[in-house]
Amino acid sequence: MEALIASYGDTSSDSESDSQPPIAASDDSHSQPPSILPPPPIDLLNPLNSSGTFDYLERNTASRIRNFPHIQGNYALHVYIPVFIPSERKKELAQFLKKAASLVPDLHVVDIDVPLSVLIKDEEKLIQAALGREFHISLGRTVPIRVHQIDSMVAMLRQKLQFQKRYLIDFNKWEVFMNDDQTRTFLSVENTTRGLPEVTKQIQAVNEVYRLHNLPEFYKDPRPHISIAWGVGDISQSAKRVVEGEMRKYVDNGGVLSTKCMFTCKFSSIVCKVGSKTYNICGSQGQ
Repeated sequence: MEALIASYGDTSSDSESDSQPPIAASDDSHSQPPSILPPPPIDLLNPLNSSGTFDYLERNTASRIRNFPHIQGNYALHVYIPVFIPSERKKELAQFLKKAASLVPDLHVVDIDVPLSVLIKDEEKLIQAALGREFHISLGRTVPIRVHQIDSMVAMLRQKLQFQKRYLIDFNKWEVFMNDDQTRTFLSVENTTRGLPEVTKQIQAVNEVYRLHNLPEFYKDPRPHISIAWGVGDISQSAKRVVEGEMRKYVDNGGVLSTKCMFTCKFSSIVCKVGSKTYNICGSQGQ
């Protein structure tokens, strides 16, 4: 077992799924109480200043809660499309994050768990920490799998998704999502136009592989998105007020929401992460 853990990382790695479309919380009153995840080491992100110290990011004191209990021998599975925000669009997004942080003070940067309220004091650091990392569009739920399922899962995903043409993905709408048990609220950017049919088709392919492994499929009406910030518990109402205020800028004279794109990225690959180990499932082909 020690060798397996060394290969795939801590079995609890990445056990928390990204933001998901809001749905009714399931009745899991008889399940085990959720475990608490410690915050990641912030010094992995912080650049050294001239004195050789890390001086501007503070650890998040809020607790993260697992989406499923830790069981020895289980590894968290996540299938996703990597996304990077173009440099020329980061400043505009950062302006909205500043506004959001001032009105919803409990927001933190996704993955590194740094309070946005700390980062908004310096726009350059805000852009670097909150927008300069890899994001992802989830193609399936983050679920636990057993070690004997890993090889067949990766092989079937590669078989189903090996031929993928290049396409563009437009992100054109700020949105608020919650995870299944409503322990976290997410501030996200949604894909509702160009690229949506292709992403939806890829989700369907992943669903087929999940089904063959007796794993829960993705949401019936998926809403592809990347999550930028999160908060503990249900803070969706305050977050939605901020989003609605921002989205008014995109409403035309007829009261219809514009399809103006906030930013576009190219589909480049699909990745499967199991514990701390990643597998490249496919790369894009063609023009």
